[in-house]
Amino acid sequence: MLQQIRTLILKELTLEWRQKYALNGILLYVVSAVFITYLSVGAKQGNIGVPTWNALYWIIILFSAVNAVAKSFVQEHQGRQLYYYMIASPEAIIVSKIIYNSILTLVLALLGYLVFSVILGNPVQNQGLFVLNLVLGGLGFSACLTMVSGIASKASNNATLMAILSFPVIIPILLMAIRVSKNAIDGLDWSVSVDKIITLLAINAIISATAYILFPYLWRS
Repeated sequence: MLQQIRTLILKELTLEWRQKYALNGILLYVVSAVFITYLSVGAKQGNIGVPTWNALYWIIILFSAVNAVAKSFVQEHQGRQLYYYMIASPEAIIVSKIIYNSILTLVLALLGYLVFSVILGNPVQNQGLFVLNLVLGGLGFSACLTMVSGIASKASNNATLMAILSFPVIIPILLMAIRVSKNAIDGLDWSVSVDKIITLLAINAIISATAYILFPYLWRS
């Protein structure tokens, strides 16, 4: 199974490298969204507050993750899915998708953080806590959206279904990530955010386990 996961991840990386327009489009979305925020919310005059900075960052990262992960199963046509069905286990497929999408989401999140810091300034006082929260939030987004993308790919109107199904799961992750980020920006001690970090870890574990258990039934259909 580990060999299957490694091969599938390499396949995803190869396809992404060949279709650079998709990745470039997402990167352009992140940079342009930050720059438009800089021009429109008064950041140019230094009028952007810390809560606004925090909320805008996570909103941009969320929509970047949605754009990046939404194509996980949608771009796989029926013939290719049948081929995967014959050569790989469904568990290996979903694990490889989650790992690859996690890597992609983390790259986008770190890039967004870098662009935010350069263009809008960096008010974060506890960098370690913020980066840890960024990693956990990115992993939660990718696991949730990957699972929902697999479900939505079986429906005709998959974009609408993906938005509806992912909303109830994404909101708790987003709210928890914003709260931990606020603590990191204010420079509060790690102990203040331990319970929220554990909650994020628990949500990520539950989503990943649910996807691992339920995806084989979806895949067989």
